[in-house]
Amino acid sequence: MIIAIPDDYHGLVHSLDCMQLLKGHDVRIHTDAAPPTATLVKNLRDAEIIVPIRERTQFTREIIEQLPKLKLFSQTGRSCHHINLEACRDRGIAVAAGSHASPYTVAEQTWAMILGSLREIPRETALMKSGGWRNRFSTGLKGKTLGVFGLGTIGKLVAATGASFGMRVLVWGRDSSLTAARAAGYNTAASQDDLFQQSDVLTLMVRLSKETRGVVTATHLAQMKTSALLVNTARAELIAPGALEAALKLGRPGFAAVDVYENEPVRNGEHPLLQLDNALCTAHSAWLELDTYELYFGEAFANAAAFAAGRPSGLVNAKK
Repeated sequence: MIIAIPDDYHGLVHSLDCMQLLKGHDVRIHTDAAPPTATLVKNLRDAEIIVPIRERTQFTREIIEQLPKLKLFSQTGRSCHHINLEACRDRGIAVAAGSHASPYTVAEQTWAMILGSLREIPRETALMKSGGWRNRFSTGLKGKTLGVFGLGTIGKLVAATGASFGMRVLVWGRDSSLTAARAAGYNTAASQDDLFQQSDVLTLMVRLSKETRGVVTATHLAQMKTSALLVNTARAELIAPGALEAALKLGRPGFAAVDVYENEPVRNGEHPLLQLDNALCTAHSAWLELDTYELYFGEAFANAAAFAAGRPSGLVNAKK
């Protein structure tokens, strides 16, 4: 079968061991970054199976109706909200999905960014390479308040690491987060405002949904300490558009560490955060870790191979 993999703009999929699962099929990997609709359709027109990478492309009804040979979407990961499932049902297209990837990779990235920012590791490396030597203090963690907005699976890992450093963990979120916080012996904030006011390091661990889109506003950010660090390894859309850049220029919070952006990939340094000395930016690389890629794509490729062999697995909808 013709199996198309769009949006591999990191150019890494071909190197995965799990590619062996697709042996014998005509696999076409496309590395275009957010191509125009006409280019996307041209790339995928002959595909019988499409393996989307996370949610990088929105497969609308308009696009799906221009893919006449398509029989299956085999999604990497579990989320399928970017695929119009009703259009798939109408066209008799099956949709298969995998599971959530390991939460550890995002928790690890979160702490890499916290430590990198507070210890000024990128600046210090650049200084030494230019012949200089450190000439100012960094910031430690013991005794500081770690704010965790959303104590889910990843948030619990982030919180536990903070506690191991002697930080005071303060949690806000839905009732389930507050209940989990109390069970773990953590403090709970009185409100979202209280969380932002008290945190020395504030991590966003909330899932993006209609309810949480823009949940962090300019008003919340303006209440943060001038010494505080805000870390976003979740989704850029949790923060109101433009609010973080403006807040950093005003000095509340004093610093930010960000791994996610509204439009990805960011090319040619064209993002306002990259122009700010008090922002540490990485290229949505929290999940760009070998074991995670092998897990995501291994599941998607296994589902694709099973479908091609007449033994569908992992289906989240059924063909008509």
